[in-house]
Amino acid sequence: MDFYYLAGSAPCRAVIMTAKALGVELNKKVLNLMEGEHLKPEFVKINPQHTIPTIVDDGFVLWESRAILVYLVEKYGKDDSLYPKDPEQQAVINQRLYFDMGTLYKSFADYYYPQLMYNKPADPEAYKKIQDAFGFLNTFLEGQDYMAGSQLTIADISLLATVSTFTVTGFQLSDYPNVEKWYENAQTVTPGWDENWEGVLETKKWFEAKFPSK
Repeated sequence: MDFYYLAGSAPCRAVIMTAKALGVELNKKVLNLMEGEHLKPEFVKINPQHTIPTIVDDGFVLWESRAILVYLVEKYGKDDSLYPKDPEQQAVINQRLYFDMGTLYKSFADYYYPQLMYNKPADPEAYKKIQDAFGFLNTFLEGQDYMAGSQLTIADISLLATVSTFTVTGFQLSDYPNVEKWYENAQTVTPGWDENWEGVLETKKWFEAKFPSK
């Protein structure tokens, strides 16, 4: 399975960890977005939206990380533990995945990307949305060890990739004790955590280059 990715990308790392949990081998193909490699005609032909992560599985092409996670589990899972077939359990996982995409990860992108890519000043209102998102996440985890149910699912994996990225920006998880507790546990129970962390450290280098004081 060809896998177009960048190690620093949280959505890409979510795919890596899920593949690891399933025993799926990825033929990794790095795309350097800063060099515009995702805009090359050969990649645009594969994915007209020219985004990563993108997989090509025996001719089947799919992008959007959370769609990829579901596909991988449904096609290659030996059981349904990472994405249970029970409609209510699955609905909660879906909610968490959509929360990650549309609220938590979006808050990261909205606050940091303008600073990193366009040298814009920090926007306090955008930062407040990060705090609000973590507040919601903290509430979701009240009395819970996992994001959705009583075991590791792709909701944990996707959000682990995102939350771990925040930790190298100087954002304090200690202000959100339920998130902090979940995060410590998720590191130990999620296959592929070490490779995820290697990617997070790539992101850290990027931040340190742009914000030497952070």
